[in-house]
Amino acid sequence: MAELVFKDMAAKAGLSDSLEITSCGTSDCEAGSPTYPPVKRTLDAHGICGSHVARKITADDFKTADFILAMDTGNISDLKYMSRGKYDDKIYKLCSFTDRPRDVADPWYTRDFERAYADVTDGCRAFLEYLQREVL
Repeated sequence: MAELVFKDMAAKAGLSDSLEITSCGTSDCEAGSPTYPPVKRTLDAHGICGSHVARKITADDFKTADFILAMDTGNISDLKYMSRGKYDDKIYKLCSFTDRPRDVADPWYTRDFERAYADVTDGCRAFLEYLQREVL
């Protein structure tokens, strides 16, 4: 969800050519799977287009990414463990850039895809503003 939301925001801001935006998980349990149907329906309802094929984060991702954004505290822990602390300075919780830092409500457990969309949108908007202000 976050990848497609952020790609949409970047495109609307005219930054698609300036940013490489990808998404991956901390496990390979969904690797190869397309966008989860309830996520696709939620994105479609908000006019967000695109598709995604799940994959697990790789050592190269850690090396090449400028930022690694996680959805929740558990993902942060997993990422720091996987990278053996070497890339901790690149790892952030998506909603840490907002006025209300928090975990993204995981719709896999809550089944509330609209709440997850609201969290993701808030986090992506705040992160894009951060990039525009501090990085780009």
